[in-house]
Amino acid sequence: MPLTCCASCARSPDVPRFSAGLLLYRTDGEELEVLLVHPGGPFWAKKDEGAWSIPKGEHDEAEDPHACAVREFSEELGAPPPAAGGAGDHDLGEVRLKSAKRVRAFARAGTLDVEEIHSNTFEQEWPPRSGRMQAFPEVDRAGWFTVAEARLKLNAAQVELLDRLVAVLS
Repeated sequence: MPLTCCASCARSPDVPRFSAGLLLYRTDGEELEVLLVHPGGPFWAKKDEGAWSIPKGEHDEAEDPHACAVREFSEELGAPPPAAGGAGDHDLGEVRLKSAKRVRAFARAGTLDVEEIHSNTFEQEWPPRSGRMQAFPEVDRAGWFTVAEARLKLNAAQVELLDRLVAVLS
């Protein structure tokens, strides 16, 4: 397997990949904040700006993207997302990453204690070519960021999701 952040990233580039995620947001005083996650594993350990993401995961074409987003939020953070409903839920549409993966995002108003996250894990050969498999958390930390801070932290292709969230809330 080539050196990548996780097994799903090592798949053939010819196979279309779909991902869905949940962008949790809250208003702290007057400032809008969003919840982002930092990918775990040795590939991402020393990366910060441009490395963060919304909690998301892959699904096949037959799976409902919203159901995937809710499932992946729970798996990556170890807690279900706040209950859906009301004017706080929004479909933010889809963006394409450089890898050609298509990410569909949904926004939901709510809060979560980032000190209490417990991510699922993945296994990867580490160090490379050592033959030794190690388990790493899929998400090693989460944080609340203002929109300005999130623009710096987020994977560049996902910044568009912030713009869409701000537009829908305006």
